[in-house]
Amino acid sequence: MKMSVYIIRRALLLIPVIIGVMTITFLIIQAIPVNERVSSYYLCSGHGGTSPCTPTVPCSQGSTQLCPNPAYTAAVHQLGYDQPIFLQWATYIYHSLTLNWGYTGSQSEASHYFALAGQTPVSTVLSYFLPYTLELAAVSLFLILLLAIPLGNYSAVYRNRPIDQSARVLSFSGFALPGFLLATLALTAATVLSGGFGQVCNGTSTPYAEWHGSWPDLGCIPGGKYPSWMGPYLQTSPTGFPTVDALLHQNWYLAWESFKRLLVPALVITFGGIAAILRFVRNSMLEVMNLDFVRTARAKGVAERQVISRHAGRNSMNVTVTVLGLTFAGFIGGFPIIEDIFGLRGIGLVLVYSIQPQFDYGLIFGTTLLFTIIVVIANILVDILYAYLDPRVRLG
Repeated sequence: MKMSVYIIRRALLLIPVIIGVMTITFLIIQAIPVNERVSSYYLCSGHGGTSPCTPTVPCSQGSTQLCPNPAYTAAVHQLGYDQPIFLQWATYIYHSLTLNWGYTGSQSEASHYFALAGQTPVSTVLSYFLPYTLELAAVSLFLILLLAIPLGNYSAVYRNRPIDQSARVLSFSGFALPGFLLATLALTAATVLSGGFGQVCNGTSTPYAEWHGSWPDLGCIPGGKYPSWMGPYLQTSPTGFPTVDALLHQNWYLAWESFKRLLVPALVITFGGIAAILRFVRNSMLEVMNLDFVRTARAKGVAERQVISRHAGRNSMNVTVTVLGLTFAGFIGGFPIIEDIFGLRGIGLVLVYSIQPQFDYGLIFGTTLLFTIIVVIANILVDILYAYLDPRVRLG
């Protein structure tokens, strides 16, 4: 089977996964009472302007008799909540696949925190914050690969020696230490090392000025204002990735500040990610080094460095690549906590504030679906890499 056919097959098989996640999310949202879902949208304050967002209202001022609320009825109809459940599901799937993920709620905590205008499309909001999360994921994944694979290989080659014992301690520590606790300790240490709380920049007191948040306080930026290539929600142009755009615009100060803010949370994520990868790299390498073709290469006089790098190394990567996909899904799931602790303006932080009262169901659905798409794409890339390392997979 050609690689192109294999890639198409894998991509098609993952479509039911995405639809399945959409269906599960739909059923969870359906379990929430309709009046609570309607109350999170701006529509209830329309249709007359002052009607409370409840199914019934007093028939007249001072009256105790209740009458149907026309604003509520119109909102339910406009949102499609009065349709049959199957039709609601079909509409839900269609809107999901066409990126029509609804609108932010005007009364939600997320709208207040991020200063979002009412009736802002969810897909637009997430497009502002997705690059921050992708940059953090890219740096974290790079550090995991940079550290875990060499450490795992050295741990296997020098089995039961000091480097192997140190790698075991590092792996066990990664499993034992929760990410949220390590993140809190790292943030505190970074703050103290960078000058402590209440650091002053250009006369403005800015707590966590050096380490907290996606960008430094305005008082710390030369000129006291953000550059013209940065939008109102801190989205950047032309690529949307803040560190990359700062480099393209040769703004070395903001490029360094952006990368510095990614480095500490990325190290926290890396510490947990290394735990699983390192153990699998070590065990896989030990297994391959005991196979016949490795012993044959040594018997022929091949240098030990070439035996490790060319013969054992590539063949030991098959299991590692599979585990890497699971590890990526695992640390992506921890992004909301990490971004909340460090104040990084990514989609994880959006999810944290969207699940606080008043709930923002549009953002909850959008962030859940977006995280699913990221994990699905990562799994496709892992399958492609696995097929490249082991051509027998393409023949299955």
